[in-house]
Amino acid sequence: MRLRQPDGAEQSTPQATTGAAATGSSATRRQALGAYGEGLAARHLTGLGMILLDRNWRCDQGEIDLVLRDGPTLVVCEVKTRSSTAYGSPLEAVTGRKADRMRRLAARWLAAHTVRPDEVRLDLVGVLVPSRGAPVVEHVRGVA
Repeated sequence: MRLRQPDGAEQSTPQATTGAAATGSSATRRQALGAYGEGLAARHLTGLGMILLDRNWRCDQGEIDLVLRDGPTLVVCEVKTRSSTAYGSPLEAVTGRKADRMRRLAARWLAAHTVRPDEVRLDLVGVLVPSRGAPVVEHVRGVA
């Protein structure tokens, strides 16, 4: 399925209609939805002029969804994607504990790379992908 965004751009939505994907587990569907949301978030943030440096970076302490550069600032971004608000908005899923983990992961990412930013910022992107209509992307800068 193709969706038209307010800026006129079109994009595909995740869907499984045949074969093993159609009968896949809920975990597989959640992973596909999450990957789709991360793609939308990356497109949104790069559309704002940020430069994507890393995606789904992992270490023994966890994963960073997106690492970007916003001018002299390194941006570590958590993306939360939901198909409905039945369990709250996507952004409500990020707790103080998750923000603490993001800070630790940012330090680990910096230790593993040669990037030396002037500052580090933690951002959140919530993506709501309703069953009908266009996805909604909400970006919150500097959450912690």
